[in-house]
Amino acid sequence: MDALFTFGREKRVTQSAEFARVKSEGRRMAKGSLLANWIEAAGREGQPLRLGVVTPKSIGSAVMRTRARRLIREAFRLNQGKLRQPLTLVLVARRSIVGNGLAEVERDFLNLMRAARLLTEE
Repeated sequence: MDALFTFGREKRVTQSAEFARVKSEGRRMAKGSLLANWIEAAGREGQPLRLGVVTPKSIGSAVMRTRARRLIREAFRLNQGKLRQPLTLVLVARRSIVGNGLAEVERDFLNLMRAARLLTEE
């Protein structure tokens, strides 16, 4: 399988200290059903594009939060080749994600990345 479309452990933000660092030091923007916090790691060539996903309890039950996480990760996985690198990105699901399908989440993801000027096609 093409490495461009994988989402392995090396591409995940997992440590709470790193989530906090991205939130405090990074930039922030919300659009649609997603909120993004990110840090562009300038001068760190060779670093992978990394993603962390946050789904607050305000979204709903554990089933709803898990579905939101899966949709966000899939939207990222399919479009990661279009993003600037190196980048550490934390996406937070907003309440409006409930009931959305992959097409809506992917649209919100791309609109957010475009507004944040994180797409390479700009």
